[in-house]
Amino acid sequence: MTGDKTMSMAGTDLFELSRGVLDVASKKVSLIEDITRRTKMLAMNALIEAARAGDAGRGFAVVANEVSEISTQVNSITKELRSEIVARVDHLTTTGSAMVQEMHGKRLADLSLNMIEIIDRNLYERSCDVRWWATDSAVVDCAADPTEEARRHASRRLGVILESYTVYLDLWIADRNGTVIANGRPDRYPGARGANVSDEPWFRQALATRNGGEFTVGDVARNRSLDDRVVATYATAIRRDGEADGDAIGVLGIFFDWEPQAAAVVEGVRLEAGEREKSRCLLLDARHRVIASSDGRGLLTETVPLRRNAGTMGHYIDDKDRLVGYALTPGYETYKGLGWYGVIIQER
Repeated sequence: MTGDKTMSMAGTDLFELSRGVLDVASKKVSLIEDITRRTKMLAMNALIEAARAGDAGRGFAVVANEVSEISTQVNSITKELRSEIVARVDHLTTTGSAMVQEMHGKRLADLSLNMIEIIDRNLYERSCDVRWWATDSAVVDCAADPTEEARRHASRRLGVILESYTVYLDLWIADRNGTVIANGRPDRYPGARGANVSDEPWFRQALATRNGGEFTVGDVARNRSLDDRVVATYATAIRRDGEADGDAIGVLGIFFDWEPQAAAVVEGVRLEAGEREKSRCLLLDARHRVIASSDGRGLLTETVPLRRNAGTMGHYIDDKDRLVGYALTPGYETYKGLGWYGVIIQER
């Protein structure tokens, strides 16, 4: 990152230097043109005086004519010089500007990749959590035989987990029919227990997992039973006796408190001084829907028309003349990613 920043600064310096060369050259050429005009005027005055002197001024007239001819030649050369300098400096400026844009675009793409990598590492841990907690004896016993005592014990156990893992809003145990039979925060979310989630994609997909090593992830969305908070839902099947190849007897759903965690990522991008106010850092889901934004706008309602001509990572100028850098999730460890993107849109 430091190298890219240094290169970007060097490109900007080159751009400014080329403009400075053009300014200096133009001023010096203007001075030469002014001198040649004055010289030509002197030559003309000398010819007039030589004509008045008659035969005595003929020799001086030859010199005056020669000075006038030299002035004309110098003036022609300065015009050619001005034209060549302008053309070459314009080419240098265009090249320098393109180089600066390329380096800056690459830097935005790198920062976008860093954003999505940070969130992927975080979500990888969530995938580990759900698979681990689904084997907890209190969770397994509750799903296997949901007596009132088993439900209370499981709820207390989930509550203990939530005290240590503050990034979650709640943890739910659902039976095979999709009825939530226990949750970790019954006092805060009393409407969770008894709710039916059988129509939720995360529940159906979790119930269909083949073994304890598999899990499913729901779209980032609002959950009405959790005070309409935005959550990322991870789920896996609870299996008989907690065995990896046991029959699915229920589903454990865990609800990641998405907004504050994602905000920390998009607001923590290491932009240079003066960039932050003209930059918008985003996380997009696989449908290019905004799931986090540094300016707080568009959450779950805005879709960004992302161009991906450069492949999984790149940059381009959009229709509003803004520089856009993006990167597709590469996944992390055994977490393959969800097709999400890190994106930075910057006013030029």
